Amino acid sequence: MDNFCCFNSVSQVGGRSSCSSGKGRSHQSPVKYGFSLVKGKANHPMEDYHVSKFVHFQGRELGLFAIYDGHLGDSVPSYLQKHLFPNILKDEEFWTDTNRSISKAYERTDQAILSHNPDLGRGGSTAVTAILIDGQKLWIANVGDSRAVLSKRGKAIQMTTDHEPNTERGSIENRGGFVSNMPGDVARVNGQLAVSRAFGDKNLKLHLRSDPDVQNAMVGPDTDLLILASDGLWKVVANQEAVDIAKRTKDPQKAAKQLVAEALKRESKDDISCIVVRFKG
Repeated sequence: MDNFCCFNSVSQVGGRSSCSSGKGRSHQSPVKYGFSLVKGKANHPMEDYHVSKFVHFQGRELGLFAIYDGHLGDSVPSYLQKHLFPNILKDEEFWTDTNRSISKAYERTDQAILSHNPDLGRGGSTAVTAILIDGQKLWIANVGDSRAVLSKRGKAIQMTTDHEPNTERGSIENRGGFVSNMPGDVARVNGQLAVSRAFGDKNLKLHLRSDPDVQNAMVGPDTDLLILASDGLWKVVANQEAVDIAKRTKDPQKAAKQLVAEALKRESKDDISCIVVRFKG
């Protein structure tokens, strides 16, 4: 992720393979998913992580899908990959007040990252998460600029809010921070971070939020597919373009790969991660 403008070069170890792809399907509905992740051109390890799986939980089938786009290393997205969904599902209000339980789990997870020893919270990450309940109801949440786009009858509907410094300038300034386009030409919190909400980022946390925007949608006969992706895709591919590309094939893994290939063709320099969930065969 190129969301962080780092004034000092930091050596980073770890990370993921530079390219991965895969697919899976529901055991009780026609829903299928595919994913593709490709490392960007920056000279640091891959900082995008994802989750895509179906699990059985308290008598229901849940599809769990997420993209975590890290910056200043991969420790925070790696932590989110392991802990965010479990923290959501163990909340006692998950079935009765799903919106609230997702919000609480995001905040609790951020607190755990910030208080973790050794210093896990120095780096940071965006998140976009989708929970599909019994193939029928979607709960989508996000922090940062990783995005979820739903297609209904081929029409793209953005289900998340891009949390960018210019659009949340008031909140940042109320917390004592500032928004600057220096260095470079991208608005950044305190001249450093190009998103206004994130997990981690301990040094900026006074001026950042980590509460998610949460949306829900019913999956009906007119619901085609869902795309989750990091900004490595969305910087260069518009929502409707992404839906049009993904709809060309019934194989969601192939669709995810084609979206990543399109972003690369358009010279996206960032890590690119994409999950396509297809609701009909």
